[in-house]
Amino acid sequence: MPATDDRDVAVAWYDGLQEQGIEGIVAKKGSASYPAGRRGWIKVRHADTEDALVVGYLGPRRRPHRLALAVGDEGAPIRLSARLDPVLAGRIGEALTAAEALGERQADGEMYTRVDGYLTVEVLAGSGRHGTLTVTRTR
Repeated sequence: MPATDDRDVAVAWYDGLQEQGIEGIVAKKGSASYPAGRRGWIKVRHADTEDALVVGYLGPRRRPHRLALAVGDEGAPIRLSARLDPVLAGRIGEALTAAEALGERQADGEMYTRVDGYLTVEVLAGSGRHGTLTVTRTR
């Protein structure tokens, strides 16, 4: 793996290598060892924000663990979010109390409770291999 302690070089790699499928960079203190633990290492990934329609949830309605989301074009597959931040989960849970439950469905091999899609959230759509959807806020 290439390494540098020059911030400008790291920024150039971060900006320039995305087109080649590189999902980001890892930053650490120069004195941190490798591979004896990765505490203190920070992954900086490329991500774009998008709006997504909440079509379901996993876990309890009042404090969901994850969301089932419709992102992008109509007819695109439903995708599951990353685990929700506890404070955000509470806010989303409040909004979901009025949603009509429409049964259970499956996405990414997991069952979720489907709801009327009326709530929109902003997500960071990671550009890595898995394209993780991280919910950042409600709209």
